[in-house]
Amino acid sequence: MNKTKKAFFLMSSLSIYKGILSRSVPSALFRLIKSIDKCPEEFLSAYGDFYKLLCERNCSDSLCYNMTEAALFDENYFTKCATAGKTGEMTAEETEATANDIFSIMFASNLTPKDILEDYSYKEDIKEIISVLPKWKCGLPAKPFINFDGGLETIAFFHRVNGCGMFARYRSFVWRDSKIQPIINDDKVRIQDLVDYEYQRNQVIENTKAFMEGKNANNCLLYGDMGTGKSTTVKAVVNEFRSKGLRIVEMPKEMLMDFPLLVDTIADIPMKFIIFIDDLSFQRQDECYTSLKAVLEGGVASLPHNALIYATSNRRHLVRENFEDRNCTEVNRRDNMQETLSLSDRFGLSIGYYVPDKKKYLHIVDQLAKAHNINIPAQELHIGAEAFATQRATRSPRTAQQYIKTLL
Repeated sequence: MNKTKKAFFLMSSLSIYKGILSRSVPSALFRLIKSIDKCPEEFLSAYGDFYKLLCERNCSDSLCYNMTEAALFDENYFTKCATAGKTGEMTAEETEATANDIFSIMFASNLTPKDILEDYSYKEDIKEIISVLPKWKCGLPAKPFINFDGGLETIAFFHRVNGCGMFARYRSFVWRDSKIQPIINDDKVRIQDLVDYEYQRNQVIENTKAFMEGKNANNCLLYGDMGTGKSTTVKAVVNEFRSKGLRIVEMPKEMLMDFPLLVDTIADIPMKFIIFIDDLSFQRQDECYTSLKAVLEGGVASLPHNALIYATSNRRHLVRENFEDRNCTEVNRRDNMQETLSLSDRFGLSIGYYVPDKKKYLHIVDQLAKAHNINIPAQELHIGAEAFATQRATRSPRTAQQYIKTLL
């Protein structure tokens, strides 16, 4: 049996890591080695498609890395067990199957163009074409697969730290088109980048820390004035706990009817999730309002143990209120008011963010200027900051940050 045909049989026999055959490069390689006995037209087509894809994926000199990376970010039984720290619960047969699959992927990853072209059944018929075909290089595998000898400890450690599937590759996600989709260019803000509002921020940090440690934690509502750093706080705290297995999934408020579907999607994933709803408010008690209220407390489809809701809003009670709402003609007027306030009441932790006074605003400006190495006399800096705030009719951390950007 030649090397290419062996690689084909090994890839065909994948079990635990079968999912990588749905990825672009492994799928194209599988099609190529499958065509080893086919007519020249089919073989050359598969060869050209494969090389074209390697160039598009920027891995024409690192096939082995791309193949093992596909395995590294595959979501399967082993990677889920490793993420949860439960590889010890796998049977000997399951562990052996996992190791065999990795050996198979490594073998196929190291196929060279020379191997495949020498093993092609009709190479004599296309000698002239073979001589000008583009060639790729195999290179080294992804770091956890280097020096793989059958032991799974190094790979399991990677998943225990980074998670599994797309949650190992990305840190931030959005609910779109009825599924979780990764955010490629997410906000990488860190806690140390934030200025002031330590009291509010520490409450979020402590709540998140308790959640990560499996202790009692609350759904959290950050409310108050615009531009005070509510959303930034949530993103910074999630980034702080990323290495411990925390991920964030943003749910647009207009998609709240999908909440039960999102909950079902993440319930069995052995990681922790913050479901983030930004700028949450309702003009009235519509269906989305009712759906979120049921999920927070009291509904059949409640949150799983591995998820919390963090929401931000400019409104303390989330629902827009008018005086006529309080002077309504209903017989039970108090019941109407209780219904209006009931959603915000279901967040166990509510934290207020308010615009700073002049002294605090200028302190924020000073801290940001220092962080960005802006050397301007304090008096001149403050005069400019006040003028900038006057133009925008507000003093806020966002205004201070915008002013600093103009100086940069």
